[in-house]
Amino acid sequence: MKLAYFVHDLADPAVTRRVRMLQAGGAEPIVLGFRRTETAPEQVAGAPAVDLGRTFDARLGHRAKATALGALTSGRWRKLLAGTEAVMARTLEMLAVAQAARRTCGLSGPLTYECLDIHRLMLREGAKSRAMRTVERALMRQADLLIVSSPAFLDAYFRPRQGVGDSLQIPTLLMENKLLELGAAPAEPPLPPAPGRPWRISWMGAIRCRKSLDILSALAARRPDLLEIEIHGRPAYTEFKDFDGQVAATPNVSFGGAYRAEDLPRLYGRTHFSWAIDYMEEGLNSSWLLPNRLYESPRFGVVPIAIADLQTGRFLAEHGFGVRLSDPSELEAFLEGLSPQDYLALRRQVEAVPLSTFVAEEADCRLLVQAVSKGQALSSDVAPPLKAKLVA
Repeated sequence: MKLAYFVHDLADPAVTRRVRMLQAGGAEPIVLGFRRTETAPEQVAGAPAVDLGRTFDARLGHRAKATALGALTSGRWRKLLAGTEAVMARTLEMLAVAQAARRTCGLSGPLTYECLDIHRLMLREGAKSRAMRTVERALMRQADLLIVSSPAFLDAYFRPRQGVGDSLQIPTLLMENKLLELGAAPAEPPLPPAPGRPWRISWMGAIRCRKSLDILSALAARRPDLLEIEIHGRPAYTEFKDFDGQVAATPNVSFGGAYRAEDLPRLYGRTHFSWAIDYMEEGLNSSWLLPNRLYESPRFGVVPIAIADLQTGRFLAEHGFGVRLSDPSELEAFLEGLSPQDYLALRRQVEAVPLSTFVAEEADCRLLVQAVSKGQALSSDVAPPLKAKLVA
């Protein structure tokens, strides 16, 4: 199945993972998207990539203009997209471009809207936010399927705010941010570091929470005997006052830069805990998301730390593992009272959770492609056993 996949950032590792899932499920994707890097990749996981230009974090006005230009000039892809059987758009801005391309290029296949975050602009009560929700509803009425990565996005936003399941009838599919492991036998988790002080906490992935950096660096500076912080990933520098300076000022806080998927076992193998707490959009998207690190870290035996009454904490409670704090201020006392035996018990809890909780496999890929190709959520008896959760 030839599939057009419109994405917000061609260089985003999560986009690469989704493209690999589409390929493993039987699709032949063409990836069209903006980029946040200086140069554009020619391919994404071997799939041809079409560069729509560079956009930037926190510059919504520029992104709106780029989106409008992409939509207005979408007819230029008519030859490239000839024969496309399905269209998929990651984020709202790409839904607008994809819908325009679908119309101008005469594509008749189903359209899927993939939403992995709810931006704070969509949740305010001002005129601009109401207008954005109106635009989203209008575009969703032209879509055939909605994919979300957390059930809380449906419960807290799409159902009450956008009328999904009521005034807006669209099938929905829950596809969590699991690791993708295909073909080879599952890798063994690395040997854990020796349990004991200083406890090492990893913070990996999309690094965008100023409050988390403040909490971790302040505690590390005050208690160098108790913990060390290792940060790896892609910082959103627009969200911090001085990310590099703050890290450099605390000797037992380090930043290792971006990483590849194959680096995960080595990086997680160095640490005891992972930081699965985010306050970038406190009370909103940060309360609802299920981030990549919530799946990556336990896959490699590392114990996640989350807030109990947020979606991350509820995920840990549902599966019976991890550290669930009522407030980050409890972290120091928790680590202070933690014995090596206590830590090993926490790790055994992680190791007892079925691998399918953290890892997407070929069945998940087939489910994704079947749903996108038909524009509908599929019954779990279509291709058992299915690891992804379906939402009616």
